[in-house]
Amino acid sequence: MPLERDEVLQILRETGTLMEGHFLLTSGRHSGQFLLFSQALQFPPVAERLCRAMAEPFREAAVETVIGPAMGGVILAYEVARHLGARAMFAEKAGDGSMALRRGFRLRPGERVLVVEDAVTTGGSVEKVLAVVREAGGVPVGVSVIADRSSGAVDFGVPMHALITLDIPSWLPADCPLCRQGLPLVRPKG
Repeated sequence: MPLERDEVLQILRETGTLMEGHFLLTSGRHSGQFLLFSQALQFPPVAERLCRAMAEPFREAAVETVIGPAMGGVILAYEVARHLGARAMFAEKAGDGSMALRRGFRLRPGERVLVVEDAVTTGGSVEKVLAVVREAGGVPVGVSVIADRSSGAVDFGVPMHALITLDIPSWLPADCPLCRQGLPLVRPKG
């Protein structure tokens, strides 16, 4: 059952996932809002509801495996895979900044793979996971995210579905108005 935009926004607010302040994003950009999805995903009924909605657009895509980047994509991959009757795995950061399959995870040539992520801003993490899937011989069939912060600007070359699209501005550090105001920069995942 799909979730309406207002329902997703309500979940993000009620769980403390949507935060206000001056934040350093994974991409290196700065923003006045931050989405800390661990706050929502710590509640299994909330994770189940969000992941069921993430799985739904890909129900007919014959997904065999769902993969997400560690750490944020671990719970998502598991729960979306459960709803699709697929297996779940995750990619981890490698020493050179790329992503890698570890812990014995392998893909067969031609295996149909759905990539999941909590939020997309520049798409960098998803691009790295897509590269891992392709290098391992898998075939990416889509990307499913809870929140698209890019306002639809990111194109992965496969179908992408977001439960919510948010217009949350972000800036390069040199262009950040919050830095100019002297607001302290917070690393919310730290």
